[in-house]
Amino acid sequence: MRIVIAGGHGQIALRLERLLAARGDEAAGIIRTPEQADDLRELGAEPVVLDLESASVEEVARCLEGADAAVFAAGAGPGSGVGRKDTVDRAAAVLFADAAVRAGVRRFVIVSSMGADPEHQGDEVFDVYLRAKGEADAYVRSLDALDWTILRPGQLTDDPGTGLVRLEARTGRGPIPRDDVAAVLAELVDTPATAGLTLELISGSAPVSVAVKSVAGN
Repeated sequence: MRIVIAGGHGQIALRLERLLAARGDEAAGIIRTPEQADDLRELGAEPVVLDLESASVEEVARCLEGADAAVFAAGAGPGSGVGRKDTVDRAAAVLFADAAVRAGVRRFVIVSSMGADPEHQGDEVFDVYLRAKGEADAYVRSLDALDWTILRPGQLTDDPGTGLVRLEARTGRGPIPRDDVAAVLAELVDTPATAGLTLELISGSAPVSVAVKSVAGN
């Protein structure tokens, strides 16, 4: 498979690219600056330099041509302000989804956030973030041309992955290592039977492959 990942130099994306390359898939990561390219090459991934905050749908669609799946793993990051929550967490996700439709890439996985809700109330930066992620999720759900899956991890940690997770429509809050989020994403892109599902993810007791097969109905 060829999988194109938005936010290709993010902490989850780098882990995902390593996993995909190791299993023989072709991973391409969209990055903002050329200086990040070598980090992707070292993992066996192809760097694609493109700024999703200024690119057109056509430019992004060209990056997606020939892909089997698209993964939106970009984020403005914890240090960013209100403006970039909108331009990255919402608008870039919408752009990437539109580009996937234009390029004919049906399989689409988006990394969202637990609590994401377009109707979320509040004026703090995190409130704006949850609204932006919720609006992006709602837009992706509206696109019949995509076989989408929305993944909403709990509190992200840098602890080593255990390979044991809880993946359900509602899990309740809890931590999850980024290693395990990447492992679940790698399994989801390869499991189209999870299309149409919005899933929460925290650490648990089920091996990743078992957890994904379970929600897929296998």
